[in-house]
Amino acid sequence: MSSTLLMDAGLYGLLKKCDEDLAATMKGSRCRHCGGALHSARYRRKPRAVPDEVEREVHWRMSFCCAADLCRRRATPPSLRFLGRRVYVSTAVVLISAMRCGATPTRIQRLRELVGVSRRTVLRWQRWWRHTLPHTAFWCGASAVLHEPVDTADLPQSLLDRFEGDPPQRLQALLRFIAPLTGHTGV
Repeated sequence: MSSTLLMDAGLYGLLKKCDEDLAATMKGSRCRHCGGALHSARYRRKPRAVPDEVEREVHWRMSFCCAADLCRRRATPPSLRFLGRRVYVSTAVVLISAMRCGATPTRIQRLRELVGVSRRTVLRWQRWWRHTLPHTAFWCGASAVLHEPVDTADLPQSLLDRFEGDPPQRLQALLRFIAPLTGHTGV
């Protein structure tokens, strides 16, 4: 894991722009339940592990709500910055979970100083990647498009290894790949 990549404000800005593009695409659509117009219903997030340069920004999670009175269902586009309801930004969840040699006491101490994450949280993220994600319907469909099978015991690193480019490009490709997990289009 590269602490430089983890604290790269430029990467965070790029992911924010990607989120805005995904939101603009959804904004142009209609409610999938009743066909009503979608209005902005963004909400504030207080993500952890954001770079110092962007920490003072207000962080909004793009979301929409159907304008029809009897519907009012929420539609939240996929995100490259946020992984569902997790309080840490996606880059932290991916890069920290990808530690090849495990969560040693020295590494955990460094991570606690850098982003404030605990050993318990890191182990929970790794369990999600290695034991929960591979059993989801999303993974069954998404992993089928990969040319070679991914070693689920080494997720997310084995998935990062499937993408080409420099580390920021590979991270962005992984986040785009799992983006469908991060959105919610209503019940």
